[in-house]
Amino acid sequence: MTDAFNVAFRIPNLLRRIFGEGAFSQAFVPILGEYHAKRGDAETKLLIDAVATVMTWALMGVSLLGVIGAPLVMTVVATGFRGQGETYTAAVFMTRVMFPYIGLISLVALASGILNTWRKFAMPAFTPVLLNLCLIFAALFVGPHMAQPIYAQAWGVLVGGILQLLIQVPALRRLGAMPRLSFSMREAWTNVGVRRILRQMGPALLAVSVAQISLIINTNIASRLAAGSVSYLTYADRLMEFPTALLGVALGTILLPSLSKASAQATATNTRACSTGDCA
Repeated sequence: MTDAFNVAFRIPNLLRRIFGEGAFSQAFVPILGEYHAKRGDAETKLLIDAVATVMTWALMGVSLLGVIGAPLVMTVVATGFRGQGETYTAAVFMTRVMFPYIGLISLVALASGILNTWRKFAMPAFTPVLLNLCLIFAALFVGPHMAQPIYAQAWGVLVGGILQLLIQVPALRRLGAMPRLSFSMREAWTNVGVRRILRQMGPALLAVSVAQISLIINTNIASRLAAGSVSYLTYADRLMEFPTALLGVALGTILLPSLSKASAQATATNTRACSTGDCA
């Protein structure tokens, strides 16, 4: 059953790495920093609203497709489970429970990018702790009271995603940067900044997705082996990522908005110098 949970969590986690904290953040934060440094609050707010609108409606569609197509997703990711009725059924159910997590955590990445650009690092840094606390609480206090204890972990992931998003709201309101969603997807799509972000995501998608696709292939192979193989692979991956999470992610979170702001300010300075005939 733990194998089933780890496989079910693999897809929303994969999409989170690609579209949330990975490629999206790498593209969004520099452009947001440029708008914040050079274009003023009004245009920056328009960009935030447009990006939030496009993300929200697109992610709702992806989540709906994921919930409906969970059996197909599970067949692709863990073909070895097809011959294990109980494990396969549990994995499909937990995939459906957790798939909306990708939408929640991608919006969390949007909120964290805004806060980091405004140099408010404490809240985005604390936010991931909520998922871990929800998983621990579910394992200790909810699972023992359920017919299938592992299902508590799946619900813990979903609740953790909701809490991670809600905790960002007060900080965004204090900054006056709370996104305002629109029903006009077409209007948001025509925003120049949104188009730039999507173009910038291309190279980042390639870089981020290689390791994640490799992990999916490994998971598929492990699903054909003895029970526990998928979980062992998951634990090994967590250990491998531990030093990266401690140092690399922390440094990247702080450096990316700082470097983006410095680059935008340098560009603005050069532009002013050229306008007075002082540029090289």
